[in-house]
Formats: sequence, C-alpha cells, structure tokens
Amino acid sequence: MAERTPLLNYRLYTAPEPRSSRNEGQQPPPKKLSTFFGVVIPTLLSMFSVVLFLRIGFVVGQAGLYQSILMFVVAYFIISMTVLSVCAISTNGALDAGGAYYMISRALGPEFGGSIGIMFFFANICGSALYVLGLVESIVDIFGMPPTGQTTDSIRVLPQSYWYELLYGTVILILCLLVCLVGADIYAKASFIIFLIVILVLCTIFVSFFVVSPKSINITLSLGNISEASFTGFKLSTLKSNLPSDYIEDYTTGKMMSFAAVFAVMFNGCTGIMAGSNMSGDLKNPSYSIPRGTITAVIFTYIIYNILSLMISCTCERLLLQKDYDFLKDINVWHPFVLIGIYSSTLSASMSNLIGASRILYALARTIILINLGKLLMPAKKTSRGGNPWAAVLISWVLVQLVLFTGKLNTIAGIVTVFFLLVYAAVDLACLALEWASAPNFRPTFRYFTWHTCVLGIIGCGIMMFLISPIYASCSIAFMLIMLLVLHYVSPSSSWGYITQALIFHQVRKYLLMLDVRKDHVKFWRPQILLMVANPRTSTQLISFTNDLKKSGLYVLGHVQKGNLDEMPSDPLQAQYDSWLSLVDALNVKSFVSLTLSDSVRHGVQHLLFISGLGGMRPNTLILGFYDDCVPENGLQQIPAFSYNSSSIMNEQDCSLQPNFPPARDASSPKALSGKEYVAIISDSIKMLKNVCLARYFCQLNKTELFSRKNYEVSIDVWPLNPLRPDSANYVDTCSLFLLQMACILNMVRSWRSAKLRIFLCVETGNSVGEQDKKLKQLLRQLRIKGSIKTLHWDSVAALHWHKQMDQVDGSEGSFANTFPSNAMKISDDYLMAVNKMISEQGAHAAIRFLYLPRPPADITLHERYLEQLDIMTRNLGPTLLIHGISAVTSTDL
Repeated sequence: MAERTPLLNYRLYTAPEPRSSRNEGQQPPPKKLSTFFGVVIPTLLSMFSVVLFLRIGFVVGQAGLYQSILMFVVAYFIISMTVLSVCAISTNGALDAGGAYYMISRALGPEFGGSIGIMFFFANICGSALYVLGLVESIVDIFGMPPTGQTTDSIRVLPQSYWYELLYGTVILILCLLVCLVGADIYAKASFIIFLIVILVLCTIFVSFFVVSPKSINITLSLGNISEASFTGFKLSTLKSNLPSDYIEDYTTGKMMSFAAVFAVMFNGCTGIMAGSNMSGDLKNPSYSIPRGTITAVIFTYIIYNILSLMISCTCERLLLQKDYDFLKDINVWHPFVLIGIYSSTLSASMSNLIGASRILYALARTIILINLGKLLMPAKKTSRGGNPWAAVLISWVLVQLVLFTGKLNTIAGIVTVFFLLVYAAVDLACLALEWASAPNFRPTFRYFTWHTCVLGIIGCGIMMFLISPIYASCSIAFMLIMLLVLHYVSPSSSWGYITQALIFHQVRKYLLMLDVRKDHVKFWRPQILLMVANPRTSTQLISFTNDLKKSGLYVLGHVQKGNLDEMPSDPLQAQYDSWLSLVDALNVKSFVSLTLSDSVRHGVQHLLFISGLGGMRPNTLILGFYDDCVPENGLQQIPAFSYNSSSIMNEQDCSLQPNFPPARDASSPKALSGKEYVAIISDSIKMLKNVCLARYFCQLNKTELFSRKNYEVSIDVWPLNPLRPDSANYVDTCSLFLLQMACILNMVRSWRSAKLRIFLCVETGNSVGEQDKKLKQLLRQLRIKGSIKTLHWDSVAALHWHKQMDQVDGSEGSFANTFPSNAMKISDDYLMAVNKMISEQGAHAAIRFLYLPRPPADITLHERYLEQLDIMTRNLGPTLLIHGISAVTSTDL
C-alpha cells in the first residue's frame, strides 16, 4: 500500500447484503450457500483485510506486545457483545435479504431501520470507492513512473496523474461491477478464490518467520536519512525489547501516537462481523449458519492476530516495526506474495461494499421506506430472473464512480468507519429492546446472551466511535437522528411491528400495578373522563373540548352500539376500531377508545363505566351530550383529514373512514334512547360514584374564531348555585367546589388562559351580601383559583320560585344522601325561563358556562319533567356544561 497514504486509513468493509430472493410473479430462487461459503469466508475476509498486512507491525511497534494483546482482548470483547446480539436476532425466526438493515428495521421499526439503512448504504458506497482508490495508490506506488519520467526500474511503466489514476480506478470498479452484475453466487466463488489467496499469503508469512535468515533492511527516516533495522529471527532479547510500549510520531502522518490512536487503527481489523448475517438471503439455513459461522470466524481471527503479534515481537526490531509498515513484504520468502495479499483483500473489500450497497438500496426500495421518493427508488426494485437486483447494482456503481472523482477519500475514512460502528450499536439496541420488551415470540434458539451483553456492546461501540473521531461520531449520530425524524413523518405505516409498542406495554403494565388506588389523595386528583359519543360526525367539537378538560388525566371515548351478539356472525365493532383511532389522530386528542355492544344504551354505559380503564386509571367523570330535539350537525367534514375535498382522503385508508361512521341523524329519525333512559343513565352514574357532566350546544364552539376577536374579552362563567334549590344557598358544597375545580382546570389549559374566569354570586336583598362575598373570595384564595366574583341581586327571579314553592321541603342539597324532592318538579316554567334569561344577560361574551346539575329525582315518573326543566334552563345559552360532582377534588393543604 502506498506509504504516502495517511495512517488512519480505516478498514471499511461490510459483506454484501444479498439479493432479495423474491421477484413479483416469480418463484424465489433456491438458497445455495453453506455456513463456510456464506458466513465464514466473507467474515474472515472482512476482518483480515489490509490491516493484517500493513498495520499489525505498527500496532506492536507502538504499543508493545503487552498492550497489543490488551487491545485485542478489549476490541474482541466489544465486537463479541455485538456478535451475540447478531446471533440472537438471526435465530429468532426467518431472515430475508437485507442483513443488518433487515434486522434493525424489523426489530425497531421503519424509522430507525430506514435511517440506519441509509447510513449503511452511503457507508458502503464510500467504502467501495475508498478501497478502489487505495488499491490504485498501491499499484501506482509499485508500478507508477516517477514525476520526472526517468527511472531505471523496468516495472515502473504506468503514467501518474489525476486523470490516469481516475482511469485505473474506473477499470477496477468496472471489474467489480461485472462480478456484482452476475450475482451473489459468482461473488461467493470469487470470494473463495480470494480467501485461498489470503490464506496462502498468510501461510507464507508464518513460514517466513522460521525459514528466512536474519537480515538488515534499509529504512528511510525523517529528513530523508537512511538507516538499517534488523529482522533478527527468534531471539529472547528481541522479545524483551518489544514487550513494553514505545509511542512515537507516526512517520506517514507526522502525528504523535497514543494508546487511543493505535487502538482506533487496530480496531478496524476487528470489524466486519456483519458479513455473515448480510448473506442471509442466500444461505441454506441462516438461523444455523450465522451463529456458528460468525463465532468461528471471530475466534479464528483472534487467534491469528495474537499469534502474528507474538511472532513479530520475537523476530523484528522495534525500529523496523515503527518505520516500515511494508516489512512483511521485505521478510517474506517471496516479496510479491504480500503484494498479492494486499491487492486481493482490497479488491474483495471493494466488491463487497459495492454489492452490499446495492442490496441495501434494493431492500429500501422494496419496502418503500421513503414514500416521498418512491418514484426515484422504483428502478432499484428491478431484478433478473435469478433474483439479482441489477438496477440497484448499476445505481450503486454510478454513485461509487462519482465518489472516485474526489480523488482522495482519506478525509472521510473515519466517518465511514463510525457509520459501521453505529450500525453495530443499532443491532445491539435492537436485541436489547427485544429482550426488555419480554415479548413471548422473542425466543431465539441462540441463548448465550443477556441484556447486559447488549448494553456492553452499545457502550463499547459508542466509545470506539468517539475514540476514532469525536467530531465524526457526533455528526453521524446527528445525521441518524435527523433521518429518523424525517422518516417518522414521511414513511407509511408498516406491518412489521413496532418494538416501541412492546416496550411501552411492558412499562405501562409495570407502572399500572404500582398505581395503588388506596394511596389516592385529593391533592393529586385529576379528571379521568369517559365521554359517550353517539356519532363522531356530530361530536367533533365536544371531543376536542373534553381533551382540554382532562388535565393529563385518563380520557376515553365510549360508544354503545345496540345489538345482540347471539344474533350476529361476528363482533361488528372490530371493524370500527381503526376508524375511531383515525378520528383520534385527526382531532389530535390524547384519548383511548372503548366500544361495546349491548341491548340498550343504558346497559352499554354501565358496562363501560364498570370495565373502562385498568387499576388506578379508571374514569371518575362521565360526560354526556344533552338530550334535546336539536337536529345534530355533521362536523366531521370540517376536519381536513375527513373532508371529501382533502387530498389526504385520496388514499385507500382514509377513504375507508367515511362509511364506517353512520350518517348524522335527521329530524325524522328516531333517537337511540328515550328521555327516561337518558336520566336513568345519569342516576346510574351517580350511584356508581361518578361525577356527571351534560354538554349542550358544543357544536357552536369555535375556539379559533372565539380567541381571534380582539374587540371583547372572552370569559368562562361559573354558576355554582343550584338553580332548582336556591334556598340551599351553599357555595361550598361538594358539587359547587367541583364546578370551580373543573372551570379552573379549563382556564389552566394554554389555549384557554386568555379567557377570564368569572364566578357569579346570587344574593337576595336583606341577606349579608358583603359577608357572602368575603367568604367566597377567601375560598377562592385558599383554593388558589384566580377569578373575579360577580355579585347579582336576583330577588325578582327568586320571588318567582318562592311564589310557586311555598310548600318546598327543607334540606341541604350538599348532602349526598339527599335526593331531589318530588315536589320540586312543580317549579314553574316562568322561574326557569327567568333563570335562563338572567344567565344569558350576564354572559354576552361567555365562551363556556358551567352550571350546577341537580341530582335526578328518585321517582322515575318525574324523569321527563326533570329533563324538561334542564332544557328550559339552558336553552339558547351557547356552549354549556351542567355538572354534578360527588368527588372531593379541592385541597387547601400543601
């Protein structure tokens, strides 16, 4: 290899990702390669490479035998952790073509796999060009004419210039292209021939230590001085002198060496462990071959490196090792043997990177990761009858040829190596994620790994990345994160499965078990809401509003479909789940979906209240739409994702959403439940200790328009007095405090912070108005609720109530045991309309009104009258929330 090439010329090999053996409409070709040809040979060639011939002496000369052995132990420990992960994943089911990309994408999902796949692709492209240029430089150093054109050496016949070197590189690359176009089978045969050559050269090196007599070798020192260094043969004194380290300046780069710098160079001879797994598409039995072949190759190379280091330490002076990296050629029984080994291994590495890049590109195009680049990647999917992706090979060849125009690739050698290390770390991460997820289907037949080995592999690869180059490591990680974010937004959904879902499930289950309901405290109370939705087409505004009201609590969209499962062939709700989940995504709400089939809506709501949630995460608040005669409006068309005019509906998935939601009910269609059943649902919920909210006129709520107006101040109005029991006059009962809490929660949401919170205090002349106002202000101060108090004299309204209700029973509505008195149903419509008018006049710019919801009467014959009263009281008030709270939700303690 050329001595003018800087030292840190990293080994950038990865074995090819073989052809995907499927072509549309064709029978997949049979897999032919055995463990030895498909795994052992590619991995050995990958791990030996040119480092074996050019840098092993450098490592021993700088670090000494002791530290050299330590470096090999540490390096092989790091890669062994990754090997264990590769073996585990490769034995956990069938492997298709794609190698590391296939493993990572199928384990970690398309975003992570796609970003790593793209990095892997460019690393192979640059790696192939790097080895071609390295081979050209080595050939030119031996056979090239000097710049003066005068030479006495008959073998120096090749002209030297930028364009000539580009021509030599192009010829070599065309040779690699021809091999790759034929297919992986001919590549495997070529690799076997190269393997035999490398083993033969290695054997001559070992033989030379024994048969070559001691000799002196001329070396060139700095400033052009000539000196002599000795090959001593096996001597104890030579071994003792080579045991300790002696770090000096590298004569090719002029940089002072250190343990870290030498270790970084040496580590490149230990990588390439993915070679066997990348041949998965052409192996007869990948699950059998990959573990055995990879481990065999790793052990063999470890032994060879250590034996070679020991023999060099026993036979070569340190000066020779530090000043002549071509010394193996000088001491060989036949000098050209080492050159043949260098040329063969470099050519093999270049072919491997080229065919590997084509396989990655083909895998990316086939899985259509880059949906926005689908048309550009379509040609890469074309294959021959034998399954060879010739189009991907040609595209990769063109890219490598473009990189060759740069002339020198030493500046990017480090980052390409870092890319490969990042891929190895990603494989460890994939195995770690599968292990931590505890998925029952993760049952690899290779069991000699734990999550500890995965973590050690990730840490080891990360350390090596930053040891080689902190800048390159940081850039590669940043590039991977950028690609991950891009693919997250542009890649389509896949059917591979997402490991994140398994990990989230594992952690959520664990923490749900730790969420003990017996440790609940009012200080940490939050609304956990079950919103009953009759038809999503008419409830979009309410769904979005409830999402604001949940305050990071549980939010469940519930729906009851009437029917009897005994009379149906299958559950009709299963086909609707995707549409509901798409609705959740389109509205951007953080909600679960719970659907049930029942003989009545009332029983269905009971089912959902009983079974929704898990452990300490169960609904404590039920929200229902109001029961009235208003014709519901279809608000679904206002959502871009569900609009017929939206471009997002052009794909098949979105088109399927529209029919799965029934059309909005018209005026002539019957309702799904009666008024009595509706009130019974409210009563059932209160009996089950659930807070109840009735939402009316939320189809009129438009937050964008509401907060865009600057000519008036938007308010949230709270009326904590029970309008049907004004005699109770209690603003500190459980229900009133619940009203205040819910209004405060809404006001804390970012989009509602600009709204002003107003609490209305209704008083009668003659009562201690100032005292009531003072007590309410003190209550708000203790509860840390920022709001203004509006005092209203409502004597004229209250007089209508007393005039009609002289015989009303006394009692406190604040007591939970107290039921709504039956004679309260005799309240006149005049009083209710007066209350409605008073509320309407005080809130001309109210965005939301929170009203006290009285408890329904125990007498079911009065349910319709109860519903009629609520209708009169809230008619035409705009978005209104009637609330009956039974939970203690406020705390004045720290």
